[in-house]
Amino acid sequence: MITRLAVLYGGQSGEHEVSRRSGAAILAGLDRDRYQVTEVLIDTDGGWHVDGRPMGLPQALRVLRAQDVVFPALHGPYGEDGTVASLLEWLGVPYVGNGVFASAAGMDKGVTKRLLAAEGLRVSPGVTLRPEETLSPADQRRLGLPVFVKPARAGSSLGVVRVTEWSALPAALAQARQVDPKVLVEQGAHGREIDVAVLQHPDGRVQAGPPLEIRVSGAGFFDYDAKYDGGAVFQIPAQLDPATTEVLQDRAIRAFDALDCRGLLRVDFFLPHEGAEPIVNEVNTFPGFTAASQYPQIWQRAGVEFPALLDILISGALAERGRVLAQRLPEPGRAVDLV
Repeated sequence: MITRLAVLYGGQSGEHEVSRRSGAAILAGLDRDRYQVTEVLIDTDGGWHVDGRPMGLPQALRVLRAQDVVFPALHGPYGEDGTVASLLEWLGVPYVGNGVFASAAGMDKGVTKRLLAAEGLRVSPGVTLRPEETLSPADQRRLGLPVFVKPARAGSSLGVVRVTEWSALPAALAQARQVDPKVLVEQGAHGREIDVAVLQHPDGRVQAGPPLEIRVSGAGFFDYDAKYDGGAVFQIPAQLDPATTEVLQDRAIRAFDALDCRGLLRVDFFLPHEGAEPIVNEVNTFPGFTAASQYPQIWQRAGVEFPALLDILISGALAERGRVLAQRLPEPGRAVDLV
């Protein structure tokens, strides 16, 4: 049976080009004997294109509604933040990945930290600043140097600045606020950078992949350029003792559950040393799917090739919709009160 599938990509965020790369990789990896594929692109100005043809929003929504499942390959605001998930929920179309709450909570770094801390996971101390707010002297003393200034609701390290002198803080805040007026000032964590990918299978089983270690040459941290210009080296699996690997995988699944995720999640850690409690740096509710991206590389190393990974995610979206519909249906023979 052929599954009607729309791949939705692009968007109006600063990660538009990254989303286009993810969308292109997904389109190239799909088995065309299994899927009847429709390409849906959202341009940077908000215009919609279906299979290369400009289309008004009402017509584009009808195309999405006619699909068996949608694969939203969107990164950043106006997509990964739950806005498109809510649109697809309203249309009643199954879709790959996280729901409205997990997407919105996972996009806001300050909210994410509070939810994970409530779960008992270790996070770096930080302060969320609203527009026009600055860091108080007391918070400066508490956090110490260096700190990272981050847009609260952005990905791909856009607008992130490492501050080593307090005199540089105003310029760093201004740069981050070009991406998002709400910013997070976070204590710089020390340790090895380790990513763990989480995948939910169609039967509901949640699995964590082998840890990936990031080694960056040139840049002081894993910034936008290091992510996409080949300036970083990934080691999969990271050279860790079995007990530390188990702890990282357990914490990644706990983060998945704390945010009420479904389908997939990537959790980025700092590991001070083997045997230490890892620090959750960030989460990504729709990680990159480009050739350079950590998430598909982790699962490839685990023996799940890219087309099979796509099949698992798509089948999981369809299975999730089946479970939701089953919960809404009355039990056989049970009367339904329509009043």
